[in-house]
Amino acid sequence: MTRKRILATTSMIAATAMLLSACSGGDDGGSSTGEDGQSGPSGTITVLTNRTDIVDTVFQDYVAEFQKEYPDVEVEFEAITDYENDVTVRLNSTDYGDVLLIPNTVTPDQLPTFFEPLGTVDEMGEKWRFIHDQAYEGTVYGLTTFGTAMGYVVNKPLFASAGVTEPPTTPEAFIEALKAVKAAAPDATPYYTNYADGWPLSSWQSNQGEIDGPEALNMRTEEDAPWTVGNEQYMIDSLLFDIVAEGVSEADPTTTNWEESKNLIGTGQVGAMVLGSWAVTQMQDAAEAAGNPREDIGFWPMPWQVDGTFRTTVGSDYKIGISKHSENKEAAEAWLYWFLEDSGFAASQGGLSPLVGGENPDILSDFADLGVEEIELAPAPEGKESLLSDIYNTAEIDLAGDKYRREFVDVARGAADGTKESFFNDLNQRWATARAEVVGG
Repeated sequence: MTRKRILATTSMIAATAMLLSACSGGDDGGSSTGEDGQSGPSGTITVLTNRTDIVDTVFQDYVAEFQKEYPDVEVEFEAITDYENDVTVRLNSTDYGDVLLIPNTVTPDQLPTFFEPLGTVDEMGEKWRFIHDQAYEGTVYGLTTFGTAMGYVVNKPLFASAGVTEPPTTPEAFIEALKAVKAAAPDATPYYTNYADGWPLSSWQSNQGEIDGPEALNMRTEEDAPWTVGNEQYMIDSLLFDIVAEGVSEADPTTTNWEESKNLIGTGQVGAMVLGSWAVTQMQDAAEAAGNPREDIGFWPMPWQVDGTFRTTVGSDYKIGISKHSENKEAAEAWLYWFLEDSGFAASQGGLSPLVGGENPDILSDFADLGVEEIELAPAPEGKESLLSDIYNTAEIDLAGDKYRREFVDVARGAADGTKESFFNDLNQRWATARAEVVGG
């Protein structure tokens, strides 16, 4: 639904409500009519957000601007630190705000249960990017707050002190670069896992497609042993395992802290973290706050190439949707579309515009210089939107989450029994069994 449709709908509802109230003295049903005769959404909405760092500053400025266009809508925020886990639990109730970021745990077939439809894929695709990420059976339920490119945030001066001035092109070269950083700066942590917060570990999965190409997700549903040498899934998880096993990550991952990690990389105490491009501006802010140049923080592509070319998977960051149980959907829709189109949030985060034809942010200048190829994952075939999630849920492998990665990080650092081979063999066995159950063969 576009803003024009919102306003047209709210105007019609308001007009009907005025006629009814003339006879019954009732309220306006969530819309108001100003002195100029124009009607629009009204009431109070609650917006759930994971941005605890800017909810009391930047977001309040957004509300002030929003209310210039929608003066009768009050916006209240609820900032949640452990967003994924807390909101996933709250979805079991009807109390999860009016507008919210859709947790990654929500599978495509669950979207109609929790969220309002926004329009058809064909309709929304004319204006918005990455719409397949939150669509089911041809209907879109969420729009991305901004697009993101995958890679890793890097403290360039720290890497340069170890003689590393260009992105490594292989996993082995990346490990060697981290070892060189450790040798050159013994007090620094070459790679920071953010194990304790957990959710940053899920960023690793967002690199799928950089090796297998656009059909990576659909290919995964046809594999019985994704964690086999040579396969993309193996390469992604094997690199994380090896980083930890080689001792070039933090000594005790249980003590990591997401907010502190920004300061650590901003001041050169940490070398690199695999994250989306959205994270770069936050790390640059931390560097600047510490008196260091913003340019100290760069963004490099993952250490693998196809035919000599780096690749980056581009996709949506968190998607924003409207609660199925919202009692003020008109005001919720007004905020959702204003936030995406007019707030400037995507640009401020160094994100790709959610709009078709939008420009890439300046923070991807290194990618442009390196000739990095953008990969956008193809959607699942119609009727198979939930096939991949059905497989990994049946296998009890949170492919898009952090639980199994925490488990193999524990193996890699010697805090749990097993080896990389035994752990990955177990994943493959569970995956094959689940796939046979879901697919039937």
